[in-house]
Amino acid sequence: MTAAVRGQKPPPAQVEDPILQMPAGAFVTLHKRGRLRGCIGQIEARDPLWKTVASTAVSSALHDYRFDPLQPEEVAEVELQVSVLTPPQRVEDLSTIEVGRHGLIVEQSGQRGLLLPQVATEWGWDREQFLSHTCEKAGLPPDAWRRGATVYAFTAEVFEEGDPSGREESAGAATN
Repeated sequence: MTAAVRGQKPPPAQVEDPILQMPAGAFVTLHKRGRLRGCIGQIEARDPLWKTVASTAVSSALHDYRFDPLQPEEVAEVELQVSVLTPPQRVEDLSTIEVGRHGLIVEQSGQRGLLLPQVATEWGWDREQFLSHTCEKAGLPPDAWRRGATVYAFTAEVFEEGDPSGREESAGAATN
């Protein structure tokens, strides 16, 4: 990410860890002084985890439409958070959604919104608020989850700078 922000080509990756070679979806969230500075991810497990994290880190820094591109002088002030996702599972019984454990995806009429598990906890939302905010993220009415929108849940293992062991936000996949 730092090289991309500086307009340089990144150094070649040397990834030997088999876990990092496995395909996985992930999001990279950037915070500057405790405030969101960018967040982009890939839901589908198309690429090896290392490649997903590398590309989404660059996208979070330079291509999140909500923010101006990160400037080289800001890099030292930014903290990275990586959320490695489990595959989303369709939720048939909304009472099984656990705030703080599940992230949500809401889809309807070709529109889709996603919120990571930690978002609901950070904002102190209950299940209904989390569903409503995920609908709004999709550009849908807040009650679309009550009116036929499809809801998917996933979990994420969250790693933050300064925490090399990772902080498990939640484990396992959502149940139907």
